[in-house]
Amino acid sequence: MESSQATGAAASGGNGTLNSQNNDASPAESTVSATTSSSDDPKQNLNQVINSIQKTLGTIHQLYLTVSSFNVSSQLPLLQRLNTLVMEMDNMAKLSEKCNIQVPMEVLNLTDDGKNPDEFTRDVLNSCIAKNQITKGKTDAFKGLRRHLLEELEQAFPDEVEDYREIRASSAAESMRLAQAQNMLPNGDVKIKPEM
Repeated sequence: MESSQATGAAASGGNGTLNSQNNDASPAESTVSATTSSSDDPKQNLNQVINSIQKTLGTIHQLYLTVSSFNVSSQLPLLQRLNTLVMEMDNMAKLSEKCNIQVPMEVLNLTDDGKNPDEFTRDVLNSCIAKNQITKGKTDAFKGLRRHLLEELEQAFPDEVEDYREIRASSAAESMRLAQAQNMLPNGDVKIKPEM
């Protein structure tokens, strides 16, 4: 009779909530199956970490409910949920070793300050746009300098500048022909380069 009451208390969570554990497999067995079924696919590894985080958050919520209405009969569910939390955090740590995700410290600092991490993305994009404009200005200035130098050289040395332009044109045509030859198959189709 006592064992059936303990089982009922464990199944109901001791505070009126249902325990989300599956009776077919223990948390340790589900942890082992999750770690052994992972592949080398980064997307699948990330999804497994996300699922583990969601399970951990669910367990923490269950712990909060159990602790907030704690009584003597809820001691066993509390211990079970603590064990589940520890095992799931261990599982999360093992799964996260397979994910290579780098988060900038600025994003973490913004999150700690209670701000939206999208602000970091916006700031980075604005910075890139500003640097792009500066670089574009520099390249335009060099193009203008080159054009001006060619005009001055053409006035002083017209034959040499004409030879230079012919050499540049033939060199550009040869480079273009080689690039097309590398990307073309014998039947004329364009070769698609694999992404790395």
